[in-house]
Amino acid sequence: MTTAIRIRRFGGPEVLEFEQVPVEDPAPGNVVVAHTAIGLNMVDTYYRSGLYPLELPSGLGAEAAGTVAAVGAGIQDLAPGDRVAYVSPPPLDAYAHMRTIARQWLVKLPDSIDDETAAAAMLKGLTSWYLLRRSYRVKAGDWVLVYAAAGGVGLILTQWACALDARVIGVVGSAEKAPLAHAAGCESVLVGTDAVASRVREITGGKGVPVVYDSIGRVTFMESLDCLSTHGTMVSFGNASGPVDPVSPLELLKRGSLYLTRPNLFDFVRDPAELRRGTEDLFGLIRTGTVSINVQQRFQLADVAAAHAALEGRRTTGSTILLP
Repeated sequence: MTTAIRIRRFGGPEVLEFEQVPVEDPAPGNVVVAHTAIGLNMVDTYYRSGLYPLELPSGLGAEAAGTVAAVGAGIQDLAPGDRVAYVSPPPLDAYAHMRTIARQWLVKLPDSIDDETAAAAMLKGLTSWYLLRRSYRVKAGDWVLVYAAAGGVGLILTQWACALDARVIGVVGSAEKAPLAHAAGCESVLVGTDAVASRVREITGGKGVPVVYDSIGRVTFMESLDCLSTHGTMVSFGNASGPVDPVSPLELLKRGSLYLTRPNLFDFVRDPAELRRGTEDLFGLIRTGTVSINVQQRFQLADVAAAHAALEGRRTTGSTILLP
């Protein structure tokens, strides 16, 4: 048995419940992992609230780090005691002391990456990887607009973009968060989401930016489109303000033949070779100090409701982890 967080109905942080759940011997191709650190992400709140569909009852949490406790038949490259990390799609069971997971989602951790860093970096770091290298391939000299630039993804995305010699404009929710975004490499930091397009046009000499990375959703979507240059790419990858309302393709035509994508991490890492490629790139940047993983908040797993409330209340910066 293990202690795990479960939900039996959708709602606010109050629906998170502790339960004792069984940990069965791993089937062929599966691994039992004892968690040492668990990542907290905005997407967890989308599942908890019911914004993203989920069969109930369910666990929560998509990323964690820990040690291998047992391996199923057919697994030759992992053994009990190995340090591993993962980010995985439903079933969501990272909010637990221990879980069983398919081998395909696990990566071995090098000695240079500690467990807390890995737990904070897998989802947010690999999201930054596919945003910068797959959704739109950022080039040296590109202007890049990043919303929530002081958040977990935003800080990694900004540092990585700067390593590619891009010029980053960050948007943050308060003046207190601006220094974090500047320290990560933002050339300009905009406080608040009002009149973002006019400010971006002023910074870029009227041209706009070739790509916008928008994790806010409903309240910023149209403003983000207005920030783009001709043939620019709008990458909508989050719903912090709610899901985006339906939009006519003519809006893309009117603004200069724009491209729009709504990506999902697991469509980029489902192939083990792509997962390995992404984590090698990510871990390499962390190892050299090019990208720093800023774990700004730590909560005990027992305090997960408070962690969710802080995240949704915009009271966090950088990454947050849960400690089982």
